[in-house]
Amino acid sequence: MASADRPHSNVRILVVDDFDPWRQHICSMLQTQPEMQVVGEASDGLEAVHIAEELKPDLILLDIGLPSLNGIEAAKRLCQRVPDMKILFITHNNDPEMARAALSNGAQGYVLKTDAGRELLHVITACLGGEKFVSSGIERDEFSNTENTHL
Repeated sequence: MASADRPHSNVRILVVDDFDPWRQHICSMLQTQPEMQVVGEASDGLEAVHIAEELKPDLILLDIGLPSLNGIEAAKRLCQRVPDMKILFITHNNDPEMARAALSNGAQGYVLKTDAGRELLHVITACLGGEKFVSSGIERDEFSNTENTHL
């Protein structure tokens, strides 16, 4: 069904992070939103690719530093194998070049874990609407020329 027909109702989300307590925290946060459904979890990049191929979620929340296959490489594969899925990175890495690499490899957004509490739900909505988003904790000058990016 087209997104215009169902405005982000029942968004299916895959959460990928190798740190179990953080992954559980994000899942708990998302479960408070009736329109969001966590359909799966993964703790490494290869597992994320396999689960995403099987479940075909609407959105994947992906860490950068993952075992087996890092988040950037996982995103490349995911864009090829599940092209309709949106990718949102949630990471500790505040390097603007890493954020740029994430966005240029198919991600819709890049959120710092330190900003996730106040930005995540807004960012999910923006990304599902086709907008790009860079966390408020990332150096702004690096993205001032990026079209369609919320800062």
